[in-house]
Amino acid sequence: MSAEENKTLVRRLLERVRDGWNPDVIEEFFAPRYRRYLNPTTAPLTRDDQRDRANRLRAAFSDATATLEDILAEGDRVAHRLTIRGTHQGAFQGISPTGRHVTVSFTAIVRIEAGKLIEEWGGLDLFDLRQQIEVVVTAGPDGKDGQDSDAEQRVWRRETNRAHRGPFC
Repeated sequence: MSAEENKTLVRRLLERVRDGWNPDVIEEFFAPRYRRYLNPTTAPLTRDDQRDRANRLRAAFSDATATLEDILAEGDRVAHRLTIRGTHQGAFQGISPTGRHVTVSFTAIVRIEAGKLIEEWGGLDLFDLRQQIEVVVTAGPDGKDGQDSDAEQRVWRRETNRAHRGPFC
């Protein structure tokens, strides 16, 4: 497939997943050997893992909308950047619903083989998302970011100080 055909495939996928990750979407767009690499230290997701993860996000942010901001392609790879907006209405990574509106970036690079996604790298800016739902991990008492014991790390909610929020909160 050409780079333009690959971009068209990604655009069609983004349109189809607006209503959820049903089995038809998985079969149509994801190769059986699909792997998604969220970071270098965790095992990649399979296509079923990806569907389950996306459905959990959809349950937590059921009104989410995605705007395609950029899409670039070269050869068998397509890079795309989305802006996702929604309201935290369901549990997310153990965090009870806050009702807060969020705006977060999603950036990914996908590799396409035989008209299906075979590999994907990247994803949501989870740190920013967690900040917007007001769960912030701070440095421990000795000032080492994340290097303290669990007992020394503090997680806190900013309930009244909205001065530190970004423009889309």
